[in-house]
Amino acid sequence: MQLSAIIEALLFASHAPLATEELARLVRARVAEADDIRIRETEEGKAPSALPEWLAMLATTSSEAVSQALAELNQSYAQGQRAFTLSERPKGWKLMTRAEYGEFVRQLFPGRKPERFSGPAMETLAIIAYRQPITKAAIEAVRGVACDGMIQKLLDRELIRIGGRAELPGRPLLYETTELFFEHFGIRSIDDLPNSTELRKVKLPEPQAAPPSPDTEQQLALSAIGSQPAATTATTEIPEPASPIP
Repeated sequence: MQLSAIIEALLFASHAPLATEELARLVRARVAEADDIRIRETEEGKAPSALPEWLAMLATTSSEAVSQALAELNQSYAQGQRAFTLSERPKGWKLMTRAEYGEFVRQLFPGRKPERFSGPAMETLAIIAYRQPITKAAIEAVRGVACDGMIQKLLDRELIRIGGRAELPGRPLLYETTELFFEHFGIRSIDDLPNSTELRKVKLPEPQAAPPSPDTEQQLALSAIGSQPAATTATTEIPEPASPIP
């Protein structure tokens, strides 16, 4: 039994993404389970069953070996022109339908429409993504306009969240992206954003020294807890993620 086939079975059966380290642990756990059975058989006076050679070889499965098996699987999928691939998400690896089949898969979900955001909302999201954690005042200093409504929309869509408070006068809220943001745009971390290294070093305009309005901050904080998505102006489309295999 090949390691790549075992990895494929684990990812196919799992509803959640599995990290490389977790896949290696699960493989080793199966070998340890077989060893425990042999030990119990010995203690009970039974002749222990022999551990298959292929299973014994998996006892030292490493993350590097799993990474190689994942690469082999993706290579075989590409060569066989399969409709799915293995994609690494923030929480691990997952079997995903290839993007070119997205329009067919969408027919399974006729009630779901592509989410669209206005240009200002996308600008606000980009600033938060590249410079997180960041205060509302700093965002407004870059955009030059108030962004309460844009932040509210992003909170409602669960693409951003409140990550704490800054050590500044008034203790303004800090905003950062969520795991849904990474999942939605198909990236693993901020480093996967285009020109991430350069843009995160660009000096931003200094926000005004005036402390944020307590009422506005309180409303935004409360909106992050159980609020319903608000309607948005349809101008810029957020690309949908690839569809997971059921």
